[in-house]
Amino acid sequence: MYNLPYHKEHDEQVIAEFIERYPFAFLTGCDSESKPVATQVPVFMEEKEGRKILSGHIMRNTDHHKALLQNENALVVFTGRHVYVSARWYSNPHLASTWNYMSVHASGPIRFLDDAGLEEVLRKTTLHFEDYNHQSPTVFDNLDPEFKQKVIKAIVAFEIEVTHLDTAFKLSQDRDEESYLSIMQEIRKQGEDGREIADEMEKRRELVFNS
Repeated sequence: MYNLPYHKEHDEQVIAEFIERYPFAFLTGCDSESKPVATQVPVFMEEKEGRKILSGHIMRNTDHHKALLQNENALVVFTGRHVYVSARWYSNPHLASTWNYMSVHASGPIRFLDDAGLEEVLRKTTLHFEDYNHQSPTVFDNLDPEFKQKVIKAIVAFEIEVTHLDTAFKLSQDRDEESYLSIMQEIRKQGEDGREIADEMEKRRELVFNS
């Protein structure tokens, strides 16, 4: 991750809302021989006794499950909207083009849960994505018991205590105001991704140029 101070987000509420909005994250790690592994899964963060805890589930006995049993150090990467930024839009266009994006990296030791912990993670996950509709037939508690037992045998839940949290909200904070406004105008033409990044830039404009 680029470690540039003007691309950092320090507001814990903003970070928490970002993770909640983009929960489908990359879970990455290495096995005992430093071979990298990764998978994409929905991951949630909550506070427990003053600690930030990530939770989710993965398939049992896969390469990433086995690797994370061997090496508990895990990294979870949450990514949001992103958009190409052409240097043509700068007040001085004779520079490199770039990319605007938002990302949160959370790392810490992973531990795998028992079946009761797995059921709780599945309950939380299904309720979240079913808009907390407890009557939905696909919410964990409403699934057929035989099917639930089959599922539980195939997957395993995990928790990660976050020991390091880093961010990159790269939103043209290093450009002059004329370029900043031009970028906002141009990326709004690039569909939903561009509009959302432009909205984020608009929120931060006063802070960027009056700090």
